[in-house]
Amino acid sequence: MNNYKFFQNNKCEYFPCHKGVNEEDFNCLFCYCPLYALKENCGGNFKYTNGIKDCSGCTKPHGEGSYDFIMSKIGMIIDLGKKD
Repeated sequence: MNNYKFFQNNKCEYFPCHKGVNEEDFNCLFCYCPLYALKENCGGNFKYTNGIKDCSGCTKPHGEGSYDFIMSKIGMIIDLGKKD
């Protein structure tokens, strides 16, 4: 049940792309984090390097509960796309 919340591509040449998550639990569903555009409000572990957001130290989209975490903030992403 809830299989839609997890996907793993262990044949990817970058797998696992972040350290800190057990390989068997590594979720590739959000390979490119949809929360990147939220800048400081994404809730992840990031830093700015030369003014560019660097998420290489973040495991939020890939660890346990990642789907629920992303979906809890997806409304903020939808708001970014709304016409003013």
